[in-house]
Amino acid sequence: MSEVSAGRNRRLRPTRSIPFLEIRWPRAPLLVGLCIAWLVVVALSAIFADVLAPYGYAEQSLLNRLKPPAFLGGNPDYILGTDPLGRDVLSRLLFAVRTSVIIALIGTVIGAVVGTTMGIFAAHFRGWIDDVVMVLVDFQASVPFLIVALAVLAFFGNSFELFIVIIGLFGWETYARLTRGLVIGVNSQGYAGAIRTLGVHPARIYIRHVLPNIMSILVVQVTLNFPEIVLLETSLSFLGLGVQPPGTSLGLTLGEGRNYIATAWWIGIPAGMVIFLTTLSISIIGDWTRDILDPAAAKSE
Repeated sequence: MSEVSAGRNRRLRPTRSIPFLEIRWPRAPLLVGLCIAWLVVVALSAIFADVLAPYGYAEQSLLNRLKPPAFLGGNPDYILGTDPLGRDVLSRLLFAVRTSVIIALIGTVIGAVVGTTMGIFAAHFRGWIDDVVMVLVDFQASVPFLIVALAVLAFFGNSFELFIVIIGLFGWETYARLTRGLVIGVNSQGYAGAIRTLGVHPARIYIRHVLPNIMSILVVQVTLNFPEIVLLETSLSFLGLGVQPPGTSLGLTLGEGRNYIATAWWIGIPAGMVIFLTTLSISIIGDWTRDILDPAAAKSE
């Protein structure tokens, strides 16, 4: 390789870094700090559910069914009380958090990867491939996803693998549309064309140069999409088409407690509070992150 080419490669090397990792993050406001602390508690509860849970999530004791929480005069061995089968509400809540978090994380990753890949394909090939991708995007955006998920699960059965796939396909069109526009903009810049003249493979260009430059906006979109996936999982499980007994999830726990809301509110209310606080915290952190990583979009609102 000539010295001129080597010099051009050295000048282009900084584009391989991920810009948003180099941002000096300001001190988080008190509300954002509280939200981060809550998410840390949720994450630790999911990771160490086996250690923190005093009982197995499916362990039954019919002699102790529908016992109130310990702070309401119930058995001190059951801090949050028991359900109709005598299962410890706290233990089931901890394992429910683990299940819901895992499903939401997997679903978010699948949706982000599929949508980003489709957006890159559309922006790179253009023509009829771009048209097909955008038709799929418009179709997905125009159809209520919850109705489609209910129909698919009711027709094919609610297997856990199919449930994960459906959760993962939620929101991919947002990533695809966003990535397509960003990649088209990046491809029009000088450094992208300069790299192509060196004969670098397109896949290497997108992975090493284009993606790092649009990663900050994609990260913001992940933080905004994650709470929606949590709510989708809990909604489907609440309706009985998600996680099935004897397993547990936040939506399933909430659904199990709906028939006892007047007599044994401690069955479903804790799960509902965890859902509410978790989605609210992620949304607040997502807005704060967007203001830092994508200030232009924040000012346009």
